[in-house]
Amino acid sequence: MPDALPEAITRQRQALAAQRSAIGQAEAQQQVVCWQKFAVNACLSEARRARRQALEPLLQQELALNAQERLWRTEQREKRLQGKQADTRETP
Repeated sequence: MPDALPEAITRQRQALAAQRSAIGQAEAQQQVVCWQKFAVNACLSEARRARRQALEPLLQQELALNAQERLWRTEQREKRLQGKQADTRETP
């Protein structure tokens, strides 16, 4: 079960990367549309704002995943250190 956590985090990171890619593609398509308009700069600014707004929840999810992964790594390190201490006590 403990090994399932890194796999789950990896899958979630891949899903976030796919969402991030889709948002980037949507912005690129919007930029193409913007270049056809008279007010290009305003349209491009709106496209960037929409991208940032769409990426914000993904960033929050990524930060939560990072915290979860750090916690898991800390727990694994603690277990290894406890195992090493037990080994040194057993072999004088």
